[in-house]
Parts: sequence; structure tokens; C-alpha cells
Amino acid sequence: MAKRDQSRIDPRGRKVKILATIGPASRSPEMLRRLFKAGADAFRVNMSHGSQKDHAEAITAIRALEKEFRRPIAILADLQGPKLRVGTFKDGQAVIKHSAHFTLDRDETPGDENRVCLPHPELFGIMKRGQRLLINDGKIRLKVKEADDERIFCTAEVGGVISDRKGVNVPDAEVPIPALTEKDRSDLAFAVQHGADWIALSFVQRPDDMAEARKLVASHGGKAVALCAKIEKPQAVNRLGEIIDMSDGIMVARGDLGVELEPHEVPPLQKKIVNAARHAGKPVIVATQMLESMIESPTPTRAEVSDVANAVYDGADAVMLSAESAAGDWPQESVAMMHSIAHEVERDEDYIERVRFLETPPDATTSDALAHSCMTIADTVSISAITVFTASGSTARRVARERPDTPVLVLTPSMRTARRVQLLWGTHAVATKDIGSFEEMIAKGKRMALRHGFGEAGSKQIVLAGVPFGTPGSTNLLHIVTLNGDELEKHEG
Repeated sequence: MAKRDQSRIDPRGRKVKILATIGPASRSPEMLRRLFKAGADAFRVNMSHGSQKDHAEAITAIRALEKEFRRPIAILADLQGPKLRVGTFKDGQAVIKHSAHFTLDRDETPGDENRVCLPHPELFGIMKRGQRLLINDGKIRLKVKEADDERIFCTAEVGGVISDRKGVNVPDAEVPIPALTEKDRSDLAFAVQHGADWIALSFVQRPDDMAEARKLVASHGGKAVALCAKIEKPQAVNRLGEIIDMSDGIMVARGDLGVELEPHEVPPLQKKIVNAARHAGKPVIVATQMLESMIESPTPTRAEVSDVANAVYDGADAVMLSAESAAGDWPQESVAMMHSIAHEVERDEDYIERVRFLETPPDATTSDALAHSCMTIADTVSISAITVFTASGSTARRVARERPDTPVLVLTPSMRTARRVQLLWGTHAVATKDIGSFEEMIAKGKRMALRHGFGEAGSKQIVLAGVPFGTPGSTNLLHIVTLNGDELEKHEG
């Protein structure tokens, strides 16, 4: 199979980004360094596990890596979200027989094979006959026969062993609980105070959940922090467009989504979510169980390799490792494997054509028209880089939405912006001093392209910016320049 010209690919060798989860197996500064060198572009801090002290130490280590490698690194803090759980059992566990009756009630007495406490009063009164309750990641499936304010009487469609405080999923009803628990509020404040670039909100059901989180982030002085909605509830899928509008990015969280839906429903839904986020120009992350066998094995299954490859072919901005890098035996190898898969897919001569199979027509704005023009010019003329000057990152997002075959060099005076855009497809961000004139912009664009390996003497470069400089959302200038070999010798202003 023919391969694509590597000179048109950024220094990482790929355009899709890798998000690696931090955990006991990868929290040390040395392992984080190894994961970054293996290909991780961003790190996920999972607030469901570990202490805030652990997370603070990991964040400090990541910021040290930034200084060492002089490359911005995005940090995503993933909030736990509301967890529904059953109560306790008198023997620690019980066996629910297939087709047997089982009741969830408000009695705090330890349960048995016939009943257990469900310490979530908001569920009583909303459940209806025929709706499902899934326990322990769907291993036990209950169907509601009767429900009132005191009990939910069910039949076990699938029985099994049930033990203390196992999780409960409610796929058929919108649960009237806030998306942010007290723990989440504390973790959100921690994430803002410790400089997280993204905050992911779990179990989003409605756009109001994102609005609430945004207000809370702003109240802690985190207006520059981007919000990612995790799509893992059927209710979120039903209001996907509204949630995307209220979010800065989207995560296809296939774990709980796969519990609440039938397995065969998840793959087409994944593509639907990826496409919807791409249409909106919002970065989209595909997550959960991508290389899960590598938790224990140094090599993945062929099916897992295909799963990652399909997400890359679909044009996802990022693919994520969960337990593979957080708690597995082969964290570095997992990152390296994901890098290798993505790198090989992107070398496929048909890759860009497949990524662009989804049409993302530009909005009727000057900024979108110019971003679209960057792609068409780069397809027509040999261009080494599209260099974008941006303060907020919106111009970079518009260009990345077009999925240009040419790498995107993002130059910004804001380190916060440089870090956030590290989750955008095809971008390489550099935090650098601001510019004040057209001449300075052209000179700096040339220098930075040469310095970071985006071309050589004689290469052509597209420069995209807004005038007046420093005004967010004012992209109105596109210029094509030729790089000169002596540019690196000139003073960096």
C-alpha cells in the first residue's frame, strides 16, 4: 500500500492526539516523562481515583516536562460525576436468581436475595413499568414491574451476584440529580486552582449541566478553562446538538454508554457523535477500552488495533488510554502502540480522503471562509505549514475543522491557549511573544516554522491572522510566504 509524504506531517509524525490517563502505574515524574516521549500529547487526571495531593504532584511533574521539552502539554481533569449505588447486604453480597423478583427500597436495613436499600430518593417516583435498572456495569439487569415513592419492584431479566455498593445505571429515564456532586465541586475548584486546561463533566444529561459547570468554573476564576462533555447517557444523545453548543469539546465515553445501550448500538452512535462534534468544529475524544488487553499484555488484540484505527479514520481529534496507562503493567508500551497505530493509519494514501468524507461546510463568516481557503490552497500548492496567529484558539479550531493535509503551526501569546489547542487535530502549538505589525507577523511566522521543523528554505507557508492584532475572533488576513534559510539567524522579537 502506498504511503503518504512524511514531510507534510508534524514533528510528532501524526495529526490525531493521544490522551493518556494518569494513575498508580504512571504518576511518577519518570514514567510521565517516558509516556510523553512515547507519544502522549495530553494527560487525563481521573478525579474518581487518588487524592488531590496525588493529582497536584502529577500536575507539577507535567508542568516540569513542559519546561524540559519546551512544548505545551494539555491537562484534562475528569470529574467523577454522580454515582448511583445500591446499599449494603447482611452477608456482604447476595445472589439474585434469574427471573426472580427483587425490590429496591428506602429501608436502610442490610439487604438479601430479595431486596436492598437504594439510597437515592430521587429515583423513587420517577421509575415506570418496563424501564430497566442495570447493576454492576450491566451484569445484573432488572426490569421494573411496579414503582412508587417507597419501593421499586422488579423482575431479574439477568441475575447474578450482587454485593455492597455496586453501581446502578438508569438508561430509560432522565434522573433528576445535579451533574455536579459536592465532591465534583471540590475537585473542580482544585482543577481550576492547579491550572487544568480542560475539565470533563461526567454523566451529562442536559445542556443545563454544562451551563452550571461553566458558571462554577468562572466563579473560581477559570474562564480560560475549556469544558468537555462526556457523552455516556442516552439522554445526552437525545440532546446532543444542544450539549455540543454548550461545550468546548466532546468525549465519547464508551464505558457507561456501552452499559446503558445494547453493544451493537455503540459503534454507529460513536460515529454520529464524532461527526456532530466535527460539524460544530469542537474537538472530539474517543475513549474507553481502546487497548484494554494491554492492561496485562504487552501487545493488543487485532480487534483493538482496528478499533483505534477506525477512530483515526473517522477523524477524531484524540484517542484516549484509560486503565492501560493508569493502572496497567505496560503503560509506556500502550502509548507507543497507540502512536504506532495512528502513525500507520495516517500514512495511508487514502487517509485524508476518508477523513474528509464527512463534509464540514464553512459558516458564512470571513473567519470560516479563510480557514476553508487554507485547506484548498494547501491541496493546490505545495505548502509546508499553515501558521495560525491566535489569542483565543478559535482560529486554530476553525482550521483544524477542515482537516487540512498540511500541519497547523499555532502561535499564541497565551500559554493557556497553547495548552488547550493541544487536543486539536493536526496542530502544533507554540507560546511566543505577541506581534504588533504585519511585517513582524510575517517575520515571526517564518522563523517559528523553520525553528520547529515546519519547512526549509524555499518552502511555502500560509499565514493566517486577524487585524487589528490581539482582537479575538477577527481573523481576516491570509498570506502566502516563502521561507528563507537565513530567517533563523535573525533576532527573535
